[in-house]
Formats: sequence, structure tokens, C-alpha cells
Amino acid sequence: MEGSVRKKGETWYYCFDLGTIDGKRKRIERKGGKTKKEALSALREAIREFEKCGSVVEESNLSVSDYFDYWYKEYALINCKYNTQTGYKNIIENHIKPNLGIYKLKSITPGVLQEFLNKKYISGFSKNTLSGFYGVLSGAFKSAVHPYQLIKENPMTYVHMPKIQNTKKDKEDLKIISIEDYKRIIERFPEGSNFYIPIQIAFYTGMRASEVCGMTWDCIDLEGKKITVDKIIYKENVWCFGTPKTESSERTIEMGTVLTEILKTHKESQEKNKLKYSTHYAHETYIYKERNRTYTNIDLLSTRENGELISTESLKYLSRIVNYELGIKFNFHSFRHTHATMFLESDSDYKDIQFRLGHSKLATTMDTYSHVTKKMRQSSIDKFENHLSDILE
Repeated sequence: MEGSVRKKGETWYYCFDLGTIDGKRKRIERKGGKTKKEALSALREAIREFEKCGSVVEESNLSVSDYFDYWYKEYALINCKYNTQTGYKNIIENHIKPNLGIYKLKSITPGVLQEFLNKKYISGFSKNTLSGFYGVLSGAFKSAVHPYQLIKENPMTYVHMPKIQNTKKDKEDLKIISIEDYKRIIERFPEGSNFYIPIQIAFYTGMRASEVCGMTWDCIDLEGKKITVDKIIYKENVWCFGTPKTESSERTIEMGTVLTEILKTHKESQEKNKLKYSTHYAHETYIYKERNRTYTNIDLLSTRENGELISTESLKYLSRIVNYELGIKFNFHSFRHTHATMFLESDSDYKDIQFRLGHSKLATTMDTYSHVTKKMRQSSIDKFENHLSDILE
């Protein structure tokens, strides 16, 4: 593309042709400076920007620390859920800034980033935590290339997660409880106690704690024996409703007769408590930020007798009792793992449990519950041999 410069009065101007619009050529003319040299320089820069659609990258002198502040504000705060924002903020402030913040963004190398991850691995951080570091670094540096155009290449392209072998301890960390331990927990928190309903929902559905505590009666179909997961509850100074963890976490799953009857009885009991406490029954309002809806305590399944919310923080007390009083290795997520394990051991398909748990990928389900596979393989062999025996006899 060519252009030209010309002088009008005391000022030099540059001009060049743009694209053709409606069959007519368009031309642009701008001030270029006080001298012909300045106008020619401005012309070259303008043509370059036009031809590249502004995509020429001038690498920034920003520090890594300042860039991650910018990325958190422009990306995380706009696109991520509150809990994810909190997690990213922790990684940035407590790990990335102290170790990498002094470097210039354009000078950071794959070697420095690989060393950062390796040191964290050697320090004993878990696989999940390391994955969190890797994810934040990869996402932020990718954005620095595009759309922010602050660097030319993503250095994380050449960085790899430290190779972490799954150990027996990793499988034990799932904290799967036995039927005997489940019965002991129910004996400690029987029908009518604060935690009875959250325990039963989690045990019979495999729902996450935030999904259980955020469950409202409009999501329960007692006649159709179905339960719809369409929100979670989380704390952002006050308790709020939000969308579930992933798109696939929004799901409708079937309930068995046992859980259906438990919830029918609970609904009747809750109605009696509303009459009993009358105006003293809790009526806090909870905002559903993403969908412009509000709920109150009378809509919730998991409440105390007086209607107060049983939150995910309340469940920490339950875990302490089960661990220290009953001596059972446990956290509330144990019910989710136990449900999935028992479901699979009952010859259910991995795709079924993937849907019940709300996993976005089948690989997640299979990797998480790979410990069940060996038992299932042996069961298949036993069935095969029994079938052969019937044929050969």
C-alpha cells in the first residue's frame, strides 16, 4: 500500500487509500507533523497499523506482578465465579507475586516458570494445587499474547506439569466410608437432627456440599422422584446463590424410593415447624446473582428446626464430630465418593455416574474412581466364567 504527504500552510499531512465500500474508494487524511520527515514517519506507522488491523505487538515493560493484577481485574473478576476468583487471588498473591512478580512480563522465560513449578512440587504441594498454579499461569500468559497483545509468545507453551505418580495415599484421600460407618453417622445424627437431611441427600445422590445446602423445594419432584440441581450456595460477605460448578453440573437426577420418602416426611415436619415458630421462623433473603431471583429460608430443604440455613460452614462441625468423636476418616465430600463407588460397584455404567455427579468429562469420572475398576474387572471375569460353566455343562 502506498500513500503520500503534502503540506498545507505550516502543517504536513499524510493520506492513503482504505478499502472499497459500496463500490467507492475511501481515503483517509491526517495531520502528520510540522515537517515532511514527521509526516512520512506517521504515514508508515498508520499504514502498518491499518494492514495489520492493529495487531502489531509492542512488548510491554509491565512487571509480572502488575500484569497479574491487571489480568485478575479484567478477566477473573468478570468471567469467573466467586470461589474461583478467591482461589485465583490466593495463588497470585501468595505464590506468583512473591516468586515471579519482580520479572518483566516480556522477559519471563519457560525455564523460570518450569523452575517455579518444580520447586512447588519439591516443597510438597499436592497435584491439585500444582494444577491450580499451572492453570492460572497458562491462562494469564495466553491472554497476554491475545487479546491483550503485551507479549509475542506464551512462555507456558513449553512448561510441563511435574510428573506426579498416583499413590495408594491418593486413593485413600477419597475417604470412602463403609455402610457400617454410614450407619454410625446416622445413629449420631438421626432423623430430626440438623444434619440428617444434608447427609441423606448427599449419600443417596452424590451431590456436592454447596449443591445440597443450596437445594430448594422448587427443585424437588416428589411424585416423579426427581431432583434438579440448578444452583449452589456460597458466601460473598453474605450467603448468595450462584450457578453450579460447570455447565454439566446443572442436571436432573432420579431419586430412589428411600430418599423420596425421607424428603416427604421432612417436608411435613418442616411445615409443622413453620407453624410452631410462626413469625419467629427464619426469613432471611438470599440473592441469586446470576439469574435475578431471590429465595428465603422457607424455600430451603436444609434448615434447622427454626428455619435457619444449614450452610457449607455448618457442615464443618459435622465433619469434626465424625472424625474426632466417631473416629471415622471423613469430610462431607466422602458421601459423594461413597455414592459414586457404590453406584459403580453395583454394575452401573460410568456414563450414568458421570451424569449423576455432573462431571463435564467421562475421563474425570474414570480417573477419580479408577480404584473401582479392578473389582469390576474381577466381577466381569467371574460372570464370564459362570456363563462358560453353564454352556459347557
